[in-house]
Amino acid sequence: MVSNTEKDLEGNVEKGSETTSQKISEQGIKNENDVHTSLYQESLAMHRRLGGVLEVASKVHLRTIHDLSVAYTPGVAEPCRKISENPNLVYLYTLKKNTVAVVTDGSAVLGLGNIGPYAALPVMEGKAIIFKEFAGIDAFPICLDTQDTEEVIKAVKNLAPVFGGINLEDISAPRCFEIEARLREELDLPVIHDDQHGTAIVVFAGLLNALKIVKKELSELKIVISGLGAAGVAIFRFLVRAGADPAKILTCDSQGIVYEGREKGMNPVKEEVARLTNPEKLKGGLKEALPGADLFIGVSVGGIVTEDMVHSMAKDAIVMAMANPVPEIMPDAAKKAGARIVATGRSDFPNQLNNCLSFPGVFKGALGTCARKITSEMEMAAARALANIVTAGELSEDYIIPDPLDKHVVPAVAKAVADASLEGCVARKSLEEISE
Repeated sequence: MVSNTEKDLEGNVEKGSETTSQKISEQGIKNENDVHTSLYQESLAMHRRLGGVLEVASKVHLRTIHDLSVAYTPGVAEPCRKISENPNLVYLYTLKKNTVAVVTDGSAVLGLGNIGPYAALPVMEGKAIIFKEFAGIDAFPICLDTQDTEEVIKAVKNLAPVFGGINLEDISAPRCFEIEARLREELDLPVIHDDQHGTAIVVFAGLLNALKIVKKELSELKIVISGLGAAGVAIFRFLVRAGADPAKILTCDSQGIVYEGREKGMNPVKEEVARLTNPEKLKGGLKEALPGADLFIGVSVGGIVTEDMVHSMAKDAIVMAMANPVPEIMPDAAKKAGARIVATGRSDFPNQLNNCLSFPGVFKGALGTCARKITSEMEMAAARALANIVTAGELSEDYIIPDPLDKHVVPAVAKAVADASLEGCVARKSLEEISE
């Protein structure tokens, strides 16, 4: 699901409302357990029966000595020589063209927190099979037994020759920002931290369609973002890049509303956000932030938004409550309180904002052009293509984003990303054009 929240950067729980929030959260967790216990047990049994959900399959069969001689030595020496003469040919003669590394250090896994590389492996396997099933991309989990920023960067750079792209996953903030930025600068291939950009792409796609229904302009929206981890910061940056007014955005973390000059719980990334937002230096928590807001985006923790808070929002308010497994406020409660459109990260409610709507298509488009990087233009193209899959006739309050299993998603997103890659001059020659 979309929300990957770290304990250090949880959404705001304000003083004086802890009892109410705790009751809401506890009830949500109880309902969640009632609904999902069977899924947890079924998943556990499947992983044990299969020994994980991923395997490596050979594209050729070794039935004869000749087969072995062609696939391996001595025949394999010839593609080695060709690649040595022209390194770009690695995209023609090896798996690199269609292979992605799914890399984590286990420091921020789903809603489970810092559980380490071993416990993160099932999630990375799952991500790999989504790549394969949805986009035909070969992906392999890389779980690093270090949480040192420099060591993670070094490890990924050393592994890079094998892969056509790097999907960073479940790495805690603020370290994730430096890791991604450095790898994007120092590697000559697409790198994306999905918890950041995959989330932002899907959120913006849903927002584009929601705005068509409520008939509001992005630049005029009063926005509240709860959670300033990887997802929250990336969403903030994406919205500003797309035309939102940062002066009309309030951001909240576990210490309350972020403002310039706040000392507690800050880091360089939050200070960057603080300089751009909240010019009046409003203090408090969500109760103080939400009155009059047109849009609430939650990538924080469950049960921290009350019906009264939603009721205080502007007319035709949009609520995107994406904490998992329990959202910041349950959809029925948000609707009852007056929200016009509600989205979550869950599959059992309408408008599921799920990262699997973005990353398979983004990488398919980037790999298809042997792109050297993922640009902001490619990400924006992905979001608009995703939004456009929902036609005017289909668009409704309960359908602002395609279903994660919609077969139209990956081709549409991939084409938009590939076109943006070519227009932005970050593509290498297409595979057919690579010359020996």
